[in-house]
Amino acid sequence: MSSAERREKEKQERRESILNSAEQSFFGKGYDRTSMDDIAKGAQLSRALLYVYFKDKAAIMRGVMLRAGYALLNEFRAAREAGGSGLQQLERMGQSYYRFSLEQPDYFDVLTNASTFAHLMESDELTEDMDICSALTMGCMVDSLAAGVADGSLSRERITDPMVTAYYLRGALHGIILQTREQGVCVAGQPDPAALFEYTIMMFNQSLRA
Repeated sequence: MSSAERREKEKQERRESILNSAEQSFFGKGYDRTSMDDIAKGAQLSRALLYVYFKDKAAIMRGVMLRAGYALLNEFRAAREAGGSGLQQLERMGQSYYRFSLEQPDYFDVLTNASTFAHLMESDELTEDMDICSALTMGCMVDSLAAGVADGSLSRERITDPMVTAYYLRGALHGIILQTREQGVCVAGQPDPAALFEYTIMMFNQSLRA
């Protein structure tokens, strides 16, 4: 490894350490209650060194949000790349979205509450990367919808615009996931959260399949 490569590796490791520390503080006590000193202490770096990597605390939050976005994108990509019909790919994406909300709840919450942090957004490389990541995530759904129409597993009559359908499905799935999270412990008269989500997937399949 050359000296330049070693320096770049160390730089990336410090950046990841800062984000790891920020996540622990942001998710533990909230963004507003987290200081740059808290993040520096967790990363075992000087406060001044934080500003070498991030302009301010808002930029660090954008870095965390980008991490969350790519974590979800990786789930959707895996569902798409597993193959099968377009309908099967979409079903796997739905399942992976639900699993993401259970296994990475802090990332799910960050993406859900993105509008809450709108005041932290400014035009920089992180914001541009977040927009690209979001577009790629929706692109996975659009590609699977188009593939399903082409392979005959999805209805051409119902899916006239894969992009519009993708946004509808993402929004509907997100709403159901939020509903299952609000339920918490099941009580009399309420469906089991996992069963409700499975039912939702089944209804989507029936309404969209050819």
